[in-house]
Amino acid sequence: MSDATDPWLIVGLGNPGPDYAANRHNVGFMTVDLLATRIGGKFKRAQKAQAQVVEGRIGPPGPGSRRVVLVKPMSYMNLSGGPVTALRDFYKVPLDRVVAVHDELDVEYGSLRLKLGGGDNGHNGLKSMTKAMGPEYHRVRFGIGRPPGRMQVADFVLKDFSSTERKELAFLVDRSADAVECLLAEGLERAQSAYNS
Repeated sequence: MSDATDPWLIVGLGNPGPDYAANRHNVGFMTVDLLATRIGGKFKRAQKAQAQVVEGRIGPPGPGSRRVVLVKPMSYMNLSGGPVTALRDFYKVPLDRVVAVHDELDVEYGSLRLKLGGGDNGHNGLKSMTKAMGPEYHRVRFGIGRPPGRMQVADFVLKDFSSTERKELAFLVDRSADAVECLLAEGLERAQSAYNS
């Protein structure tokens, strides 16, 4: 079990590079980018892994603040487990203090679900993390809904959000970042009752 002084590893899942930046598959990156802005940090290349990191504190100054390492794996989605495990080892983070923020097909657009552990539901980033570390880490699942018509899932997740979706996107990413902060400050049950919709 984790100790109160242990850091949290907040992993935004996504693909590196400008071609992918606005894809549905990159809402994890979008969320940790916002968290980095909130704590006044800039992502830099990690020494020990193929990733970008920001170190800082989330929450009010004093004993209520939480030490965090924000992570964007630069390995592409389906190889996320390697960089995350390397950073987890380097920062000595217990598995129950790892949080993956990711897109979720089986949650409608605009909704969030937080949980601890579980399967990967075909998500290659989660599959890679679970294979490397086991499943007992936290997830902040950002709903993107199912592809329309006969569109393939792979095509759907690698497309940018639609113009209609983009009208709400900044608000929803903000809410996703709030949910991460609530999870760290108040625990999973409180965060679930506040943000699961």
